[in-house]
Amino acid sequence: MRRTKEQAEQTRTAILEAAEALFLEKGVAHCSLEHIARAAGVTRGAVYWHFQNKAHLFHEMLNQIRLPTEQMAERLCGCGDIDPLLSLRDLCIEAIENLARDEQKQRIFTILLHRCEFTDELREAEERHTDFINQFIAMVENLFARDECHQRLQPGLSPRLAARALHAQIIGLFTDWTRDQQLFDPLVDTAALIDAQLRGLIRDWNPPATQAG
Repeated sequence: MRRTKEQAEQTRTAILEAAEALFLEKGVAHCSLEHIARAAGVTRGAVYWHFQNKAHLFHEMLNQIRLPTEQMAERLCGCGDIDPLLSLRDLCIEAIENLARDEQKQRIFTILLHRCEFTDELREAEERHTDFINQFIAMVENLFARDECHQRLQPGLSPRLAARALHAQIIGLFTDWTRDQQLFDPLVDTAALIDAQLRGLIRDWNPPATQAG
């Protein structure tokens, strides 16, 4: 039984790797489960045994590089004496720096941001992706809405607008860097870029000088 489970996991991994390679090369809309099965060296039935449809497969591929929302919420809690806004800063910096460190993240985000059209076939994956984005924005909004954080926002800026502004910057940096890696160096420039945004959102923003790079 153990060997069977291991073989099943190997097959699942092979399917995900084949899908990732084909999506990157041809675009998601131009790859069928039949194409993916052939590339993985398995039957189409094996693909359906592991994944309900292409939307499910695409969603599981994205889940390989996403930090679960529960872990994000824990990171943003600002436990103990840690400033929760510094926790948010660290999370944003790590997300972008890790893109440069992890080639799989680079490939999958390139697929998501540049090789994917959310057609009817991918409607379920699009809805799940939208839910994930909305959960992140809501967590950041709730953080900005805390009394100790809300009072530090720039005048006229609501927690919701602040959360959306920060999310827009992160997505913009991901999109630009996966399009052209010469635009900036994630391992050198990310802290300064995030701090520039937070300085526009937070009146008294004063990040630790040792965090850059």
